[in-house]
Amino acid sequence: MAELSTVARPYAEALFAAACDDKAGLDLWAGLVNQMAQVAANADVREAMADPRLGDAERAQAFAGLLQGDVPKAARNFIDLLVENGRLLLLPEIAEQFVALKNRHEGTAQANITSAFEMTPEQVKDLLSALELKFGLKLKPQVTVDASLIGGVRVAVGDQVLDTSVQAQLARMRDTLAA
Repeated sequence: MAELSTVARPYAEALFAAACDDKAGLDLWAGLVNQMAQVAANADVREAMADPRLGDAERAQAFAGLLQGDVPKAARNFIDLLVENGRLLLLPEIAEQFVALKNRHEGTAQANITSAFEMTPEQVKDLLSALELKFGLKLKPQVTVDASLIGGVRVAVGDQVLDTSVQAQLARMRDTLAA
């Protein structure tokens, strides 16, 4: 079976191309795609969308009805396409790839920062300045706290990881001593 990311990629790329052509803008589409992904990730929605008693049109209409606000015609068409191809539940992966395409288009990237302790806004700003120089991109931080790191931070930008945590240093020391 194909990886979910491989199956989701063409849908994300097609949606991104359509969003770029839409005068409503990428930010509106990013919000809409995120909302669709959240709805599709809900366990009750997943169960309802898998109900064999529902036809494709009913499934698409029910899903669109769960979205807040006015759903543009292009978004309804996208939902119809996903339902028709049995890919509606891929929306969380499609949304992730859509955001990655949007970030690449804007010259930015998501920086997932995991810290052993709560960071002040000033600390995050200083860390981002250094990371932006290292990665050559404008970074959007998402900070989480994980006490198991013991100290330091772990930063993931795309597929690159910078791990300066005490936990990682101890693991490297263990590996060196065991060799």
